[in-house]
Amino acid sequence: MTDANTTIKTEIDSQDVVVFMKGTPQFPMCGFSGQVVQILNYLEVPFKGVNVLDDMAIRDGIKAFSNWPTIPQIYVKGEFVGGCDITREMFQSGELQQFLSEKGIPVKATAVA
Repeated sequence: MTDANTTIKTEIDSQDVVVFMKGTPQFPMCGFSGQVVQILNYLEVPFKGVNVLDDMAIRDGIKAFSNWPTIPQIYVKGEFVGGCDITREMFQSGELQQFLSEKGIPVKATAVA
């Protein structure tokens, strides 16, 4: 395992919900990362944001790690969920809320506004 893979795995294992994103949860640096942050904040789901702009090895490594070409990437209890489009579609259908609940992640808001 490369150093980047070790770091990625450590980050994924560090919290129940982890988002590899451009920017931070407080200051997303792209619209897609911002949408994921908005969804998770709306659901009041605690999560850790990992800013891939801080480390090119992580930015490139996460794509190989998940075999997914885009950022952001969302992991729940170590399981890769998807990127922005998948997260948004799951949220709009209620599937994300159900998935999080099934994984033991408390979800405060359940209705889509």
